[in-house]
Amino acid sequence: MATKKKVIVTGFEPFGEHTVNASWVAVQELERLGLGEAIDLHVCEVPVEYEAVQSLLPSLWKQHQPQLVVHVGVSGLATTVTLEQCGHNQGYQQMDNCGFNPASQCCMENGPNYLDSVLDMDVICRKVNDSGLGVVVSVSKDAGRYLCDYTYYTSLYLTQGRSAFIHVPPLGKPYSSQDLARALQTIVLEMSELLNQAEEQQNPHDH
Repeated sequence: MATKKKVIVTGFEPFGEHTVNASWVAVQELERLGLGEAIDLHVCEVPVEYEAVQSLLPSLWKQHQPQLVVHVGVSGLATTVTLEQCGHNQGYQQMDNCGFNPASQCCMENGPNYLDSVLDMDVICRKVNDSGLGVVVSVSKDAGRYLCDYTYYTSLYLTQGRSAFIHVPPLGKPYSSQDLARALQTIVLEMSELLNQAEEQQNPHDH
């Protein structure tokens, strides 16, 4: 009997004009749906604060040792569910919910300019769009230089790339929280499956 894979999925608290944050609403809805028998899903709401991200992510990673960490954030500009390929280290000028921003305006002093996910988002995007889900998925390489991008970079750094970031549009523009949760479920299962395949190729006798 294979041990259950653990997957962490996070959403963000409200900020700015997003008095209800679609990302956390969708993640809570995903928790109700679950990720099937083989995956142990753990969800968490992330504060829109740079310093909170710096302390929360390492403790989540240490506590759960997950196969994968998926962060979900809302983007007022998004009209599709958007898979982010990479996180950026520099350019964090915007103030967070505490009115704070990093003095260095970067995520990790002397860290690489950007970090890539080990997951190929183009492959995942194609698979999900071919699945007839009724929710359009696209790929982006710019997570926006705010808490979303900051969280993603921090997470990619901690997990050696075993992270993903998904931007969702605000609720009703055009998708409901149920639509978004179904999309997240399909996407996260694809991501986990890709990691399983990669692990099997590395350890063919490990069954």
